[in-house]
Amino acid sequence: MPREGFESVEHMKRYTAMGFGTDQGKLSNINGMAILAQALGKTIPETGTTTFRPNYTPVTFGTFAGRELGEFLDPVRKTAVHEWHVENGAEFEDVGNWKRPWYFPKKGEDLHAAVARESLAVRTSVGILDASTLGKIDIQGPDSAKLLNWVYTNPWSKLEVGKCRYGLMLDENGMIFDDGVTVRLGEQHYMMTTTTGGAARVLTWLERWLQTEWPDMRVRLASVTDHWATFAVVGPNSRKVLQKVCQDIDFANAAFPFMSYREGTVAGAASRVMRISFSGELAYEVNVPANVGRAVWEALMAAGAEYDITPYGTETMHVLRAEKGYIIVGQDTDGSMTPYDLGMGGLVAKSKDFLGKRSLTRSDTAKAGRKQLVGLLADDPKFVIPEGSQIVAGPFQGDTAPMLGHVTSSYFSPILKRSIAMAVVKGGLDKIGETVTIPLSSGKQIAAKITSSVFYDSEGARQHVE
Repeated sequence: MPREGFESVEHMKRYTAMGFGTDQGKLSNINGMAILAQALGKTIPETGTTTFRPNYTPVTFGTFAGRELGEFLDPVRKTAVHEWHVENGAEFEDVGNWKRPWYFPKKGEDLHAAVARESLAVRTSVGILDASTLGKIDIQGPDSAKLLNWVYTNPWSKLEVGKCRYGLMLDENGMIFDDGVTVRLGEQHYMMTTTTGGAARVLTWLERWLQTEWPDMRVRLASVTDHWATFAVVGPNSRKVLQKVCQDIDFANAAFPFMSYREGTVAGAASRVMRISFSGELAYEVNVPANVGRAVWEALMAAGAEYDITPYGTETMHVLRAEKGYIIVGQDTDGSMTPYDLGMGGLVAKSKDFLGKRSLTRSDTAKAGRKQLVGLLADDPKFVIPEGSQIVAGPFQGDTAPMLGHVTSSYFSPILKRSIAMAVVKGGLDKIGETVTIPLSSGKQIAAKITSSVFYDSEGARQHVE
């Protein structure tokens, strides 16, 4: 007779087979059958076994986790101009799944020499960056502006067609989630750009709210990142380069002001051109269908030859943006930074509601002494402070000292001829002008002054140049 609590032998078998998910019953059930056979006074073959589930053949963990797949280990995404970059000697870095040009070394150049050359080319003449990896989300429908008002901290209802606007996106806790520029293409049509690594996350975030909380909103979203090749043409001569390959757009300052958008034909391709800047220079972002991306890139390179147009990579992009104090979400933020912590409270609307707004008034979020974004200038202008370095109040003895914050971004600025760094420091905006200490792994201590996070062209005159 079955043991107490079981209705039948089959019930005992089913119960014995339960809970063996990790080995699919191939190992554990033998022990269970032995116990059941003993209870029944039978042998295991007489009692029978449970039904085996796949995998039928044992598979080692190494088969799943330790395979050597080489280039197939992780999905790889390449831009429309990837092969041009390869042919022209680019060194690459992985950003998300994308292969992005890191820098373009000439013969005999290391990373630092190449970045110095690229940076100065952008500041003094013109450079070109493959920015195709930026996330792009097409937003259409009568409630598009309403959606943007909810997910961005600043207002969007009155943005005119043909205009662009930078926006900060928060999570429910009031912390920076993503950022980017969104352009109004039509009355009910916008294109949102996101960080390269945040594209899928932002699209999922928007869909989550539309499907679960705002199902009545008349909005449709589509990821169009792969549809467009995007090239940033940047520097004092960028306007002249574009005028040579685009005759149906008036690039005069009055006709095409900063943070606006125009449609036209660039090198024979239908194009969306935005006058925006992540470098602080006069700059244009050219978007063309991806299948003509290389042809347009080569036309821009040819048009810029007389100005020594210089392709540049992500490292130079970081140097240029750090000189202007522009943040990188995920590098200068870590999921615990609010707009106020970053000195960007001017982007927080007082007259509308938005996701995360309520959390900005929580006692912890609004308390004094939170880490705030500042600049750092090492006393030794040639020393580049290691990113991630801890910051303490002053020179100390022993192994520990109270931490004030840490370095988030650090580079050598070719245009300033010195090192610069960005950091988050407790109450940092009230400490501007003070000297702090950065202890190094070597045991040495470096002194640095807290400054504004904007190191170059603090008035922003260069991107508004006539």
